[in-house]
Amino acid sequence: MVTLNVNGQSVQVDAEPDEPLLWVLRDHLNLTGTKFGCGVAACGACTVHLNGSAVRSCVIPASGCEGKRITTIEGLKRDGKLDRVQQAWIDHQVPQCGYCQSGMIMAAVALLAA
Repeated sequence: MVTLNVNGQSVQVDAEPDEPLLWVLRDHLNLTGTKFGCGVAACGACTVHLNGSAVRSCVIPASGCEGKRITTIEGLKRDGKLDRVQQAWIDHQVPQCGYCQSGMIMAAVALLAA
């Protein structure tokens, strides 16, 4: 059992401690905005925020995230309003195929917050 703080909510997940955070988010919590790309932290499709920093969730064990704040692409929306980077992505028609866009947005949001 792993206890995580995801998008401001405390959740207990029946997952192995070494299971990558990516699969906990997608398979256990049904937060599918975070994508699997390469599996080796190179492409960035799986980027989430861990205590405000952009990290690759495909290589971080879920147990290493206990006691930390995890924010996914779904968690950027506040009070029904998209994050300014999400809105800019739409306004400027940035996505092409769209597969890695959530990772790119998460990286940009973390960069602007730094």
